[in-house]
Amino acid sequence: MQKILSLTRKCIQEYDMISPNDRIAVGISGGKDSLLLLAALVGLQKFYPVPFELEAITVDMGMGADYTELKEFMRRHGVPYTVVPSELYQIIFEERKETNPCSLCAKMRRGMLHDAALERGCNKVALGHHWDDAVETFMMSQIFEGRISCFFPVTYLDRSGLTQIRPLLYVSESLVRGAVRRYGFPVLESKCPANGNTKREEIKALLREMNDRYPGYRERIFGAMQRLPLPGWEKQNPRD
Repeated sequence: MQKILSLTRKCIQEYDMISPNDRIAVGISGGKDSLLLLAALVGLQKFYPVPFELEAITVDMGMGADYTELKEFMRRHGVPYTVVPSELYQIIFEERKETNPCSLCAKMRRGMLHDAALERGCNKVALGHHWDDAVETFMMSQIFEGRISCFFPVTYLDRSGLTQIRPLLYVSESLVRGAVRRYGFPVLESKCPANGNTKREEIKALLREMNDRYPGYRERIFGAMQRLPLPGWEKQNPRD
């Protein structure tokens, strides 16, 4: 966990993600990434020189998930936890019957998360995207959209006044998986009908193949994103 805390702290400092007395809503899907993000931020609170508060929020998809273990996880970490009910599953899969549901689902969930964060007095929202997510998104933009782009480490949302941060961007998925297994985090099994059958899964497979053929390929992509840099990827406080 020490390596994850070090990488998370480095990312937060280089991109100036946290200011004194921020109240940060952590989006909890129940998956491994969001739970590790919560645990890392709780760990940082103990020694980080800038004080901040945490609030955990889950947008329920309406598929009958049991949040008992997550509630206990949050209680042990001393983080207030809210589950926001919704009918997203019914709207997206039953009423609209979306053939490519991920984009719409993410947009609707994000909007509900932002509303809940504002209601709880938060000024920032933390999302669990990690290093591999960034590389995959960069590749997806090129292959499927013909664009050189990726989500930003820090995004100010002028319509809501919230700032969106991604503190795990220096943490690889393999580190996430290892920590989740080691510490026994209560990961919820995804019940989404689209799980494992998305364009992102195709890109994951492609990147594995390219990295096997050209070792270090993924690392060089991430480095290029920062060195170019992509818009929004300029480091505020470089530490290299």
